[in-house]
Amino acid sequence: MPGVSTAEQYNRAVRRFEADDYAGAATLLAGIVEQGGVGTQLLLVRAYYHSDQLPRAEETARAVLARAPSEAYAHLLLGRVLQRPNRAAEAIGSLRLAAVMDPRLAEFAVA
Repeated sequence: MPGVSTAEQYNRAVRRFEADDYAGAATLLAGIVEQGGVGTQLLLVRAYYHSDQLPRAEETARAVLARAPSEAYAHLLLGRVLQRPNRAAEAIGSLRLAAVMDPRLAEFAVA
């Protein structure tokens, strides 16, 4: 968005996400993801997931893991994304890794 800072675009995306406008949040986040950090990418994964854009969610989660392989939450998100289209066998590794890397995620990483 011309004339709007990256921070303001991020804040708008967060507000859309919190209002359950996941597709709108994803659109805003996709425009700033290159300038943002891992947190921006993770929110984009969540927005894609909740707006049923699973191929984009998977691609973005894998991009986060390429950039930050020790990001436990990214492993959890990838596992959840893979579970949704009935790819549970593929999801297990990511979910288990998330639980091992961060025990606080264990209850969410159940396959």
